[in-house]
Amino acid sequence: MGGADGGSMMGKTGVSRRQSVVLWATFLVYVAGRVCQQYPDRIPVLAIVAMQVLTPAIFALVHGKIRYGVRGMLVFTGFCMGVGGVSESLSLRTGFPFGHYVFTGLMGPKVLDLPILLVLAYLGIGYCSWVLGRLILGYRDKPLAGMRVVVLPLLAGLIMTAWDLSMDPIWATLDRAWIWRDGGSFYGVPWSNFAGWYLTAFVFYLAFSLYCRAYPGQRKVESPGYWRVAILFYGVCAVGNLLVFRPGLFPSAAVDAAGRQWVTGDILLASVLVSLLGMTPMAVLAWLRLNRSEAGLAAG
Repeated sequence: MGGADGGSMMGKTGVSRRQSVVLWATFLVYVAGRVCQQYPDRIPVLAIVAMQVLTPAIFALVHGKIRYGVRGMLVFTGFCMGVGGVSESLSLRTGFPFGHYVFTGLMGPKVLDLPILLVLAYLGIGYCSWVLGRLILGYRDKPLAGMRVVVLPLLAGLIMTAWDLSMDPIWATLDRAWIWRDGGSFYGVPWSNFAGWYLTAFVFYLAFSLYCRAYPGQRKVESPGYWRVAILFYGVCAVGNLLVFRPGLFPSAAVDAAGRQWVTGDILLASVLVSLLGMTPMAVLAWLRLNRSEAGLAAG
């Protein structure tokens, strides 16, 4: 069976030139999408949203296929989008687990009141958060068994929730892509939203973690660039939130559905602080752990 880390259980694989081109191309388009968000008066908002949602989703499918194979990535996609979609639909109708809200038309076509792009957003950031969690914990080449099955979903859920914490007040209170029926104490967003996000993320991560335990044959990918581009995706997502301070991008104040007025500058500052103090350290930790792992392999 090999050593304690189960390395012999994994087949080794490289990253083809075509796959590398797709991974880096989707990353660059995503970067462009973050820059374009500063110009909603010149570029259609739906196009900007698509650039920020579709490219991470495509990235996740290609990156995940290399590591987990077609079946494994289909399983991850099913758990991620399935649990995410059910949670969103349930909350739209009952208020659980996120709270009471409705979507506007900003995110495009809907199915049963749920925007298609919103569900796809789960896949891209959900996958990158999973990769970062695995790297931070040192599980890159380790099988998920024992406490790892639970510890990784706990951390990955936190990494993904940090992303939602950074962007929800902007998308809801300022952009009004969705509207919270009763407003909320975090700049128009209820705290139940973030508890619901963590619960939802933990559930689909745990489901995939259990799948990985049952089918431990994930491929071992030795290319550092393969892992670094996933870290950069999440890192750019964090740094991209610093671009929202362009003068004239938002009105000076916004009013939530409960009638409470919020100062736009305060909302943007909160987003930046969460990005810098919550998301960025996760990307840095993953990068450092990857470098340490590569140094260990070189020394060994």
